[in-house]
Amino acid sequence: MRLRLALIAAVLTALVAFAPFALADGDPASDVLLGENVFYPYQPATSKALMASLNTATATAAKAHFPLKVALIASPIDLGIIPQLLGQPQRYAAYLDVEISFEAKQPLLVVMKAGYGVEGLTAAGTAAAAKLPPPAGGTPDDLAHAALTAVDKLASAEGHSIGGGGGASSGSSGSSDSGGGDTTLLIVLIVAAVATASALVVIRRRQPSP
Repeated sequence: MRLRLALIAAVLTALVAFAPFALADGDPASDVLLGENVFYPYQPATSKALMASLNTATATAAKAHFPLKVALIASPIDLGIIPQLLGQPQRYAAYLDVEISFEAKQPLLVVMKAGYGVEGLTAAGTAAAAKLPPPAGGTPDDLAHAALTAVDKLASAEGHSIGGGGGASSGSSGSSDSGGGDTTLLIVLIVAAVATASALVVIRRRQPSP
């Protein structure tokens, strides 16, 4: 009985602890980029080939000592509680920088249909960002294509050659699709909490009355 109650308490504690992390401050990219290299738009999904290429490019940049974080913002839903910053990539980059930078400078690239926003770069990197060609459109794939070019150009400007990033291979490293892992874990914890609560009810019913 004590073991069962301890397991129930552990699951419920984990659920309570995880929920604030999953929801955080309402800015989806700030949560995803704490553990991943790329934040992808929620809908429609970015093509798997482009995701693989961009994941590889950012992972290669990180190995070359240029740990660039990339946020692709296609619609207001990607901005959570600050949808008014859609179309303002530099303002959003400044906001996001505060959310993900701690003790060290964090290179950051924001890509929107309107253009780019950067933080944590040298003067050379910032100048290179200003010369980047605008995305061809505002779809997630358009933004990913633009980001691939940007990662290579910014890395070179910062003195870290990455050889054009990575190809569209399936063996990518870095980001997963829009923080889906967090959502899956939250669902699992909720289901576990409900199941354990139901088990507790059954256990109590089986106990003899005093």
